[in-house]
Amino acid sequence: MTVRGGARPIITVQQHILEHQRHFPHATGEFSWLLSGITLATKIIASHVQRAGLLDVLGDTGQVNVQGEVVQKLDELANQTIHRCLGYRGNVGIVVSEEDDEPRVIHEAGEKGRYIVLFDPLDGSSNIDVNVSIGTIFSILRVREEINRQDVMSQVLQPGVQQLAAGYVVYGSSVVMTYTTGMGVHMFTLDPSIGAYVLTREYVTMPPKGKTYSINEAYRATFPQGIQDFLDWAKSDDAGGYSLRYVGSLVADFHRTLLKGGVFLYPPTKKDQKGKLRLLYEANPMAMLAEQAGGAASDGTGRVLEKKPSALHERTPLILGSKGEVEKVLLFWKP
Repeated sequence: MTVRGGARPIITVQQHILEHQRHFPHATGEFSWLLSGITLATKIIASHVQRAGLLDVLGDTGQVNVQGEVVQKLDELANQTIHRCLGYRGNVGIVVSEEDDEPRVIHEAGEKGRYIVLFDPLDGSSNIDVNVSIGTIFSILRVREEINRQDVMSQVLQPGVQQLAAGYVVYGSSVVMTYTTGMGVHMFTLDPSIGAYVLTREYVTMPPKGKTYSINEAYRATFPQGIQDFLDWAKSDDAGGYSLRYVGSLVADFHRTLLKGGVFLYPPTKKDQKGKLRLLYEANPMAMLAEQAGGAASDGTGRVLEKKPSALHERTPLILGSKGEVEKVLLFWKP
């Protein structure tokens, strides 16, 4: 992709979305308008993350969210920012946040509210104070016309295969947005000089194998025996030299796995026997991205994207990454 003189053209995320919409003759531009609300919100969040030490956004609020977790000040700011940026798009009917007890129905949208946006406003927020990469995860569903619009939970509790789009933004040494609409995975880097996300990688493919595993081994003794057996094998000479890489932020750990290959594991424990990651806000969007890049995502018994959610904040085990590495884990772990 070059222009005269060998310079790389500047393609913003909005341009990229509009270009892809040309493949759909009946596209109205509403979807790109929705995604622009997400990009605006993440740029605002990024500006606060980068100035966190200068602003009064470090530390916790003293409140506990529906997940039973202490709410960080930046959690609250990110949550409010996304709600504000999506609330006036006109085509968003329902907004669902990991931080909220219930979905928020945007009544002003009425029948025009065709989309449902689910998000984790600030993944890895426990790392805020120590300047480790954190991120925002989002998932987009369509309001199902065959279901009563007033039945909000039935609208929200759709399996991951119904996602229209999914993505994340990682706030690290650079701010990177990765998204898919079911036509490959694409990455954009925020250029602060022009205030726009610029295309840096198109049709990202995850390596089919990798020599890295990502897991919190502090909980090893509480993992299922099959996961412990896999970890023993990964450290053995037979495995051929695996390395442990773990950040503690799903966005950061998955971003590395997407680019370098390997496997991310968050299995059940004796304390959290159903897993700990949220199906709707974390597992489903990351699973869609992984599969679109040639990888795989499993809960140990089947494909994550085929799970029918039964609760808003349902949790799930997650094995995510290179297809070959996910298959290796499942050879050891058979729930």
